[in-house]
Amino acid sequence: MFSSLFISGCAVVMVYQTNQLLGLAEVPDDLYAFVFWATMASYNFHWYLTPTAYSSSERIGWSHRHKRLELTLFLFSGLGAAYFLFFLHKYAGWIGLGILLTFLYTAPKIPFKPLAALSRIAVGKTIFLTAVWTYITTVLPVVMSGSPFTWAALLLTLHRLFLIYAICIIFDYRDRDQDKQSGIRSLVVYLDEEGNDRLFYGCCAAALISTLLLLTCGFSVTIVLALFVPILTTMLLYPEGKRSKSDYLFYFVLDGLMAFSAVFTTFL
Repeated sequence: MFSSLFISGCAVVMVYQTNQLLGLAEVPDDLYAFVFWATMASYNFHWYLTPTAYSSSERIGWSHRHKRLELTLFLFSGLGAAYFLFFLHKYAGWIGLGILLTFLYTAPKIPFKPLAALSRIAVGKTIFLTAVWTYITTVLPVVMSGSPFTWAALLLTLHRLFLIYAICIIFDYRDRDQDKQSGIRSLVVYLDEEGNDRLFYGCCAAALISTLLLLTCGFSVTIVLALFVPILTTMLLYPEGKRSKSDYLFYFVLDGLMAFSAVFTTFL
C-alpha cells in the first residue's frame, strides 16, 4: 500500500516539475489528481495480477497475502481516476493513449489467452512501462497546457525516457530468470551480459547528453546539475542492482530516483 502511495506521489511531482521547468500555462489542476489516482489504480491492478511464484521477494509475499486489499485499492482508485477524467473529457483522446500503454504493460498478466500473446513481444514489457511514464509526466502536461512542443520539451522528454528506461533495465535484470520461465521476452532476457551493460550505459549517456543540451534552452546550470544527479546515481547503483534483491533498493530508491530531481527543483 505504501509503495503504491509513494509511486503515485512520484508521478504527481514529476508532472509538476514539467509544468515548472517548461513554464507551462493553464495546466488543469484536475490533471494532478487524475495522475495520482490513475497511477494508484494501475499499480495495484498490476500487483493484484502478479502471481506468487513470480519472485521470492518480500514485496511479492506481501502482495500474495493482501490480494483483497489490492483489489479494493484498485477499484477505489479507479473510481477516483474516472471522477477526475470526467473534468478532463476534452483531452480523452490524449489520456486514452496513456491508458492504452498502461494496459499493454499489464495485459500479459490478465488470465485471457489472446492477451497472454503480448508477453512474447520482444522488449514490450519495458518499452510500454517507460513510454507510459514518460508520456503521462512529460508529454501530456504540455498538450493539456496548449503550449507548443518546444526543443526544451523534447529534451526533457528524452531525459525522462532514457533515465526511466535505464532504471527499468535494472528491474528487468533482477527479473530475467522469472521472465524467461514466464515467456516474457524483454531486451534484458534477449541480450547477453555485455549487451545489457552496453544498453544500460548507452541509455545513461543519452540521458546525460539530452540533459546537458537543456543549457541551450536557457536552463540554469543548477537545474541541469539537479537533473544529472539521478542519472549518475542510477549508474552508481547499477552494479549493486545486478546483485541485490532488496525491495527497498528497487521500490523506494530506484523508483524514487525518477522523481528525485523534481523534488529538488521544486525547492529551487
